[in-house]
Amino acid sequence: MRIKICGITTVRDALTAEELGADAIGVVVCSDSPRSVPVKRAKEIFAALKPTTMKVCVTDTRSESDLEVIMHVKPDAIQLHSGIGVPEKYGIRVIRAVRPGEEPVTGYNMVLVDGSRGNGTPYDSDFAIRMVRETGAPVILAGGLNPENVEDAIRTISPSAVDVSSGVEKSPGIKDPKRVAEFIRHCREAEACL
Repeated sequence: MRIKICGITTVRDALTAEELGADAIGVVVCSDSPRSVPVKRAKEIFAALKPTTMKVCVTDTRSESDLEVIMHVKPDAIQLHSGIGVPEKYGIRVIRAVRPGEEPVTGYNMVLVDGSRGNGTPYDSDFAIRMVRETGAPVILAGGLNPENVEDAIRTISPSAVDVSSGVEKSPGIKDPKRVAEFIRHCREAEACL
């Protein structure tokens, strides 16, 4: 079970999440999200992390030129909320976000099930279970997750990973270390019971 803390906007929050046990850090770039940061800051955040922590650039861009800029950050993976293709020349893992109502997707390294896009809307359990069964790729569960519900979500859906943003925040883009710690603890407890 992998844990991604997403919507990170500061080096301090990234280091705190990493220290508390997050496996991956997501930074939003080239987006109109309130958590979007300049590419330069994304690069600073990723540079502060250990090599073992997965660094994910999250974007809803449809621009090829934005992709070029994002690649200069040197993420381990790019998470797309649009159908834009990532040229193989980049040699990067691609996480494709899908929302309820969309068909299962193939050809991606991972699939993120998320109808929320950082606004706290709860995940659709039936849709998430369908994606786990039909995509053929590891599924990351997102959407309305928080320390109070993540354990049940993991036991019900059995995703390969979970992703949280607003569920561990004080305000958009500012993480609450206590909630991050609780979220990670509940994930590990659920994982131990699988």
